[in-house]
Amino acid sequence: MLSGRELERYKRQILLFGEEGQERLKKAHIFIAGAGGLGSPIAIYLAVAGVGTITIVDMDTVDQSNLNRQILHTDRDVGKKKTISALEKLQAYNPDITVNAIDATISADNASRLVGRADGIVDAMDNYPVRYLLNRVALEKKIPFFHGAIRGFYGQATTIIPGETPCLECIFPKAPPKEVFPVVGVTPGVIGTVQATEVVKYLTKSGKLLSGRLFTWDGLCATAEEIAIAQNPACPACGTGTIKEMK
Repeated sequence: MLSGRELERYKRQILLFGEEGQERLKKAHIFIAGAGGLGSPIAIYLAVAGVGTITIVDMDTVDQSNLNRQILHTDRDVGKKKTISALEKLQAYNPDITVNAIDATISADNASRLVGRADGIVDAMDNYPVRYLLNRVALEKKIPFFHGAIRGFYGQATTIIPGETPCLECIFPKAPPKEVFPVVGVTPGVIGTVQATEVVKYLTKSGKLLSGRLFTWDGLCATAEEIAIAQNPACPACGTGTIKEMK
């Protein structure tokens, strides 16, 4: 049940999806992989929306070069663990939710355990090997995977629903070369809020998800497009018979 304080806090969004939708948010547990450029707006907006439990995982410390885009962190946080900084900010944004901030490197050995019983995984990473790993964890647990990626003024997002949509390896069968890529802070702001919107829609059963569609953003031209995507029957992650073998 929502408290009187929560009814007041969330009354403007309760107008959109009712108390039942708000209670769904309160009961939900979302896992965010990364507390950086994408993870910052995602975590902030899910926190203020009232997602009841947020687990955020990162292994890095705040660096001065992060501050043009990683809005969970400020100048006074330089040298501090990102998880500590994120925990402080998210609890300040909304003291009525539970935040689990875990300082860890996501690997094949711990990914499934870290995700635990979460209701969805949000991809706020900056490398594809970990994205592929979390994509497979989502497939195994049959929970949605909310993908986002950025470079410069450009970004992309999609929502993967196991058993219904193409998975990440269907869409991107090969990882792009590893690089230190350029980025302006507004780009993860755009893509991160798209991802957070998808999470809220999924949990409240509102609107139409970005399932089977890749949303692309060109900030230089201020244009957004979508690309229809299809499942690859031979996909090593979700192709015919694959998921059954993974269990």
